[in-house]
Amino acid sequence: MAQAATLDDVKARDVLNCGTNTGLAGFAAPNADGVWEGFDVAVCRAVAAAVLGDPMKVNFVPTTGATRFTALASGEIDMLSRVTTWTFQRDVELKFDFVGVNYYDGQGFIVPTALGVTSAKELDGATVCIQTGTTTELNLADFFRSNGISYEPVPIETNAEGQQQYLAGTCDAYTTDSSGLAATRATFENPQDHIILPEIISKEPLGPLVRHGDSDWADIVRWSFFALVAAEEFGITSANIEELSAGTDNPEVNRILGVEGNLGAQLGLDAEWAKRAIAAEGNYGEIFAKYLGVDTPIGLERGLNAQWTEGGLQYAPPFR
Repeated sequence: MAQAATLDDVKARDVLNCGTNTGLAGFAAPNADGVWEGFDVAVCRAVAAAVLGDPMKVNFVPTTGATRFTALASGEIDMLSRVTTWTFQRDVELKFDFVGVNYYDGQGFIVPTALGVTSAKELDGATVCIQTGTTTELNLADFFRSNGISYEPVPIETNAEGQQQYLAGTCDAYTTDSSGLAATRATFENPQDHIILPEIISKEPLGPLVRHGDSDWADIVRWSFFALVAAEEFGITSANIEELSAGTDNPEVNRILGVEGNLGAQLGLDAEWAKRAIAAEGNYGEIFAKYLGVDTPIGLERGLNAQWTEGGLQYAPPFR
């Protein structure tokens, strides 16, 4: 297939083309120096580190809800890491491979506290800002229909536009993934004047994806992500990774860090691919804490994104 050998293209180019957001605090946005950072950005950096030996060898391509799939299908980007929900249609009809779930989410609503609404079921007749070309748009229609209430959609292209329209009072409510609402509210001048309603109206398993037809490349992106999750489970951190790379009494840790076995060769990479992926920005827990966690302005609890050993859903298959 013409799409195969993405790995060869990335190596020849010596840069990873990664599709991401137009800007969503905590997930993907350029910092004051113009350097992209965030929870989704960190996945791209881990893959670049694994494949090219340098987490900074990434060209970030901003995409909207409407443009992201065209960018991936056309080959403009090598992977998409952009709060994108794994659904049947995207997997099967659009011919993409989701390589994992880096954030288990669900759709919610934010409204001004002054509106006096405490439940999404009280939004009958409300105007709602909604990003087009998203699962959010479809879930919104389902929710209002199943509750026998009506709404008026205010279509928007980007999160920044949604925030602007919402704050300007163009819509009574803004709806997107609840993590996105928390990220957006954190940037408001007066966050306390806005309430995220209690209803979560959908399942939104968000994760990185690649094109169908190149399983070798999908394996690299998938296992680079799983390396971050497994590293947290086994206590491999950015602080101790060098020390552990000298060898441990845990065979799984040794295989991940390339001290034992030949997992790298099976991916077409060297022995230290996963070590570099983890060293790029730390393990899954470190990345979560840095960009989204309770000590950040976004202030998200781990919730479903805790390790399986802690009652969450984050779980990496065995490295063996």
